[in-house]
Amino acid sequence: MTELISEKLPTTRQNPFDPPAEVTRIREQARVSRLKFADGHLGWLVTGHHQVREVLGSPKFTNDPGRHHMLDVRFQGEAPAEKRKVEPGMFLSQDPPDHTRLRRMLQGQFTVRRMNQLAEWIGTIVDDQLKHLHTFDGHADLVKEFALPVPSLVICAILGVDYDERHRFQEDTTKMLSLESTFKEAMEAIARIQEFMRELIVRKKADPGDDMISDLLATGEPTDEEASNMALLLLLAGHETTANMLGLGTFTLLRHPDQLKILRDEPEVVDNAVEELMRYLSIIHFGPTRTAVEDVEIDGHLIKAGDTVVMHVPAANRDPEKFPGNPEELDLRRPASGHVAFGHGIHQCLGQQLARIEMRIGFSRLFQEFPDLRLDIDPEEVPLRTDMGIYGVHSLPVAWTA
Repeated sequence: MTELISEKLPTTRQNPFDPPAEVTRIREQARVSRLKFADGHLGWLVTGHHQVREVLGSPKFTNDPGRHHMLDVRFQGEAPAEKRKVEPGMFLSQDPPDHTRLRRMLQGQFTVRRMNQLAEWIGTIVDDQLKHLHTFDGHADLVKEFALPVPSLVICAILGVDYDERHRFQEDTTKMLSLESTFKEAMEAIARIQEFMRELIVRKKADPGDDMISDLLATGEPTDEEASNMALLLLLAGHETTANMLGLGTFTLLRHPDQLKILRDEPEVVDNAVEELMRYLSIIHFGPTRTAVEDVEIDGHLIKAGDTVVMHVPAANRDPEKFPGNPEELDLRRPASGHVAFGHGIHQCLGQQLARIEMRIGFSRLFQEFPDLRLDIDPEEVPLRTDMGIYGVHSLPVAWTA
């Protein structure tokens, strides 16, 4: 068959809530196509929903970053001097059996039952932050005063991290995720967060608390280095992704008043609304990335061992073969289960139930408490996170009747 070849991964969005139109066009032509990397390596771009799930679920692909060809859009074309090595405890980048061993240590902490038990406590955090919003007399930045603090407070409390020390990881998280950072700058930011986590592990061993890190250390299973890197992954994933969903999701609902009315008038729809917002927004620009460890055929294409595959989750979650009935539109009543916004396979998001609870409570109570919430600037002026690995809004100025 004639293969579609992209010389560069399209990243320019024509609409703040949609993937790049060029990626959609590519998916319509071929759900698996060739993609040329900055170093000349010819890899693959996967945009179809079924095909993304097939790659993510296959043991014939690795997530080891040392095997990936670097994307020029991630580090401005700068090739790292040496391949990145997977550090102990970084289970997101590891394959079985190491991945299995490390993830097993945490799975009991993130069961649906255990996360549901936290709902009332999370509701209190949300309510407190909404009271805080009221002190701004009708005008505030929703990201700074609500969307970022809520998941940050939650994950810090769960892990046993002092919220007052958040400046030690939030600033470096921004540097690490910035598409404008060089490889060196991103690695230096990660190193500083790692140092913070190593210090935390020392403190927890000396003075354990009622928190997840202390519980993890009490098992005696992980080494100190493994424990610090496992905690680092949970800390970063636990606040950055949900914060951007709350911010971008609010912007989306304010721009879709018919859907916002459904959320307000039909509170029972909130569970599905969260799934549909996850499907519709899919808050990464592109990815994840895998590399074939052996030859494998996907959708009639032979992907050879060593080939790098970039999946495009936003495009996959708009695939009409999976989501018929105009998937380009937001529809809070749409059966949205089966999206791949939380991933799929062995690396599927460990904290997805926690994120769902935070969003269910966050969205429903925000619009209950502020029924006339509205944008405080023109929609075109909202600063989008087009410069970040995780998409969203840098800020969201909103207004309400005080």
